[in-house]
Amino acid sequence: MQKTTLSSVHFADTKPHYELLDGLRGVAALLVLWYHIFEGFAFAETTNGAGNGLITTLNHGHIAVDFFFILSGFVISYAYDDRWGKMSIGGFFKRRLVRLHPMLVMGAVIGVLAFFVEGCKQWNGTTTPTSWVMIATLLTMLMIPALPGAPHEVRGNGEMFPLNGPTWSLWFEYIGNILYALFIHRLPTKALAALAVVLGIAHAWFFVGNISGYDMVGVGWTIDSVNFWGGLVRMLFPFTVGMLLARTFKPGKIKGAFWICTLLLVMVFSVPYIASTGTASINSLYEFVCIALLFPAIVWIGACGSCSDNVTGRINKFLGDISYPLYIVHYPIMYIFYKWLIKEKLYTLGETWGVAIMVIIVSILLAYACLKLYDEPVRRYLAKRFLTK
Repeated sequence: MQKTTLSSVHFADTKPHYELLDGLRGVAALLVLWYHIFEGFAFAETTNGAGNGLITTLNHGHIAVDFFFILSGFVISYAYDDRWGKMSIGGFFKRRLVRLHPMLVMGAVIGVLAFFVEGCKQWNGTTTPTSWVMIATLLTMLMIPALPGAPHEVRGNGEMFPLNGPTWSLWFEYIGNILYALFIHRLPTKALAALAVVLGIAHAWFFVGNISGYDMVGVGWTIDSVNFWGGLVRMLFPFTVGMLLARTFKPGKIKGAFWICTLLLVMVFSVPYIASTGTASINSLYEFVCIALLFPAIVWIGACGSCSDNVTGRINKFLGDISYPLYIVHYPIMYIFYKWLIKEKLYTLGETWGVAIMVIIVSILLAYACLKLYDEPVRRYLAKRFLTK
C-alpha cells in the first residue's frame, strides 16, 4: 500500500493512484530540509548579533508546509468523501492516528535524544532540569503544546513543541482532520468553494496586512494568540483549497509532469525576499499568490502526470516513502547543527558545506531507517489490531 501526502491515507483499491503526488511531497520535504540549513545560518547570525536574520537561499521554503496542507486536503477529500456512509467518525480518526501518530512519537524520542546530546541547554545557555525534559517528551507524544515560557518549553524560544519544532504543523493538521470529519465533508461543493473563498480573504487580510509583524506567512509554530489564529487560517485555507480541487478535478495527461512540478517548486521557493515599502507585506502577498494559485496548479499538473518510466517511478516511490519520516526526524538534527553554527560563529554554506551535506545525508538515512524499522511495522500492527474486523 502506498502513501500520497505528507500525512496521507491509503487510497481505496478501486480508485486510481496519483503516484506523482507522492514524489512531489518528497521533493517538498527535501526542500524544507535544504531551507532549514540556511535558516540555521540566519539564526546563528542573529543569536551572535552578527546579522539581520534574513534567510538568503530558498527564502520561501517555509511555505512548503502550505503545499503539504493542500496535498493533504486533496488526498483526504479524494479518499474519504464517498466513504462516510460506510465509515464512522471514530473509524476515520483511527485511520488518521494509525497513519500519523507512530512517527510523531518517534520524532519526540529523537528530539529528546538530540536535546540530551546538546546538554539540555536552552538557546541562552541555561540548563533545563531533566524532569521538565521528560514532561516535554510526554506532552509532545500526546500532541499537547507548550505555552511560551512554561517550564516544559525547554528550549526557551517559544516553540509549541520544543523538542521537535515542525510538529506544530501536524498539530494544526489534526485540527483540520477533526473539522473535516465533523462538518467539512458534509458541505456541498458550492458551499466548500464559498468556505475556501472566505478563508482566502481571511488569509490575505492576516498575512498581506502583516497582522503578525513577521512579513511572511511563517506563523503557527508557537501558541500565542497571533500564531494560533494565524496558524489556523494558514492551515484551513490551503486545506480546503486542496479538498475543492479534489472534488472538481478532471483527469488529464501531461508528459514530464513530475519534473515540471519539481522545477516549479524550486523556482517558487527560490524567489528572493521582497521588501515592503508600505504597511502591506509584499513578501506575504507573493506567498499568498503561491498558496492560492501556484500550488493548486502544481498539484493539478502532478495529478495529471504518471510515472512513464521505471526511473521516475522509483524516484517517486522513494521520495514518497521518506517524505513524512524526513519531515518529522530532521529538525532535532538541525538543532545540533544550529548549536554548532552558533558556537563556531559560522554563517555561510561556503564555510560549512561539508557538515551541511552530512546533516542532509544523516537526516535522509535516519528517515529511511525509521520508516523501515519502525513506522511501517508499527502501522501494520496497529492497522491489523484496530482497523480490521
